[in-house]
Formats: sequence, C-alpha cells, structure tokens
Amino acid sequence: MIITGKYPQLRLRRNRQHNWSRRLVRENTLSVNDLIQPIFLIEGKNKKVPVKSMPDISRYSVDSLTQIVDKCVSNKIPMIALFPFTNPKFKNNLGTESLNEDNLVCRAIQLVKKKYKNSIGIMCDVALDPYTSHGHDGILNNNEILNDETVNLLIKQSLLQAQMGCDVIAPSDMMDGRIGKIRKALDEKNFKNVQILSYAVKYASNFYGPFRDAVGSKKILKGDKKSYQMDYSNRLEALREVALDIKEGADMVMIKPGMPYLDIIRDIKENFKLPVMAYQVSGEYSIISYAIKKKLINEESIIEILNSFKRAGANAVVTYFANHVAKILK
Repeated sequence: MIITGKYPQLRLRRNRQHNWSRRLVRENTLSVNDLIQPIFLIEGKNKKVPVKSMPDISRYSVDSLTQIVDKCVSNKIPMIALFPFTNPKFKNNLGTESLNEDNLVCRAIQLVKKKYKNSIGIMCDVALDPYTSHGHDGILNNNEILNDETVNLLIKQSLLQAQMGCDVIAPSDMMDGRIGKIRKALDEKNFKNVQILSYAVKYASNFYGPFRDAVGSKKILKGDKKSYQMDYSNRLEALREVALDIKEGADMVMIKPGMPYLDIIRDIKENFKLPVMAYQVSGEYSIISYAIKKKLINEESIIEILNSFKRAGANAVVTYFANHVAKILK
C-alpha cells in the first residue's frame, strides 16, 4: 500500500474526531442480515431446557420452537440453523434416526415452514453425530470412520430434509466427495433450488465442547475426530477443501470455528470470491458469555468480535448471540 502525504499535513485522526465522521468512513458494517441463529431441539412437550455449559441458551421441544423463532422473525434474522438432542434410545452405530421422517429436525422444519412460510430460511445440519451411539459424524467400523458408506447415508438424510422443506442443506461431516453426490441426488429429485452450504473447512478444534453437551454427544464420543476434521495447524489445506467443494456444487462455504481462524476466512474470500460463512462456535460463545458475566469484558465486545468476521471477509456468521445482537443493532 502506498500512502501519500506526511505529517503534519496528513493527520489520520481528523476522520476519527466525531461520531458522524467515523460512521461516514467506516469500512465494514454489521447488520441483522449477517446473522444466523442456531437452535437446539429436544423431545417432549412444552419444554425449554437450559444448556448448562452455554449461558442463556436452551433446547426447545418442537411445540415450543415458536418462542425463539418468533424472536428471530421479529428481529429480521434471515436464517435459523437446527440441531437435535436425540433421545439416546433412538441412537445406534449407523445413526439411522437421521432418516426417520418423524425425527426432531423433520418435525421442526415442517412447523417452521407451516407457520412462517418463507419469512425466514431454514438451515439443516447434515451429519450423523447427533444420531450415533458413538458420537462420530460417520459410520464407525473397527475404529475407522467409513467415508463412502457414510456419504450414502448423508445423501438420504439430505433428501429427507429437502423433502420436509429445508432451504439450505449444510453438510458438516467432512467426508470426502459428499457435496457432489448430495448435489447430484438433490437435482435428480427436483430439489435443484435447495442450496448447499458446505462446512468445507471444519477444524478438529477444542472449542466444540459445549455444543457436544447441547446435542448429547460429548459423553459418548469414542476417541477424537482428527481423521476427518482438519488439523488446526494447516492453512493451505483449507484452500484445497474449498476448491473441491466448489467444483462439486457448493453454493456457500463455512469456516468453523470462527475467531481462531480469521486468516482462513480472509484466504477463502480472497481466493474464491464466493459467499463465506463463519461459525462462532459454542466454546467461543461460552468464553465470551462467562467473561461478560464476570465483568472481565463489556457487552460491546460481542459486536467487536462479530465485526472481526466481517472485516476478514465473512458474509454472515452463525452465532448464538444472533437474537441478542439483532436487538442491539435495532
């Protein structure tokens, strides 16, 4: 970058003197259009069950879902993301509850579509970890996650979610080749307008603990997920993952986690010029929430952090703060 001029003729502080001036020259702006609200689901009637490791976050039974979706619609949040806490009695090695048309996610999709029509988008997670008895995203056999066999199940899961009315299919499993096969299956079944948001860059991170609490996979997880999620030391590998998923038909890509990977968000945006989403994951959320409650940082830090995603190049952010931030931005 070439900077012309010099001090004292050039004083960069001039543009910072007044609020109106700072607003005029602001390079990035956060709005409700940048927010995606994740929602946890639970079996039962009239239930709202707090997630102990995530302050102010709860799981909702399907009949109580309107409590939070009403807020999202009122706040003009563009999209929600659904994640189920599956009853352990429905879990098995293959995660076949993911293919049950009466499962939590399917019932939730139908309720939201019936009541809210297209006033809000629905994003559905495609992975097996909420449904398996071992907590992994795929089929486990002799301590190996089977790639192609898992993809076959993910295709069926995607088609079921699309049939129920899901707008955005979001495979988060990190199996090789699944985007192309899911896209092909959706097109063949006349779901050509269903979007695919690929978790193209999902790291084997230490920040997922509270989420695994929320969906009930933490205590049952056998081993780790390092054989399919990315090594957090790698940068160039992320470019390869995204390039492959774009070629296979991804409409958008997700970087997960968020704040520790701002460099990756920037790399992806600059190299591919496509819609990039960031996931401010559960561990990030809980750390920030507890720090605010302990008065170690103030509430405006939420806005500052979300702005960092925008500055890095994210089009939108999946964040548990979405409804809270939307009220502030109003």
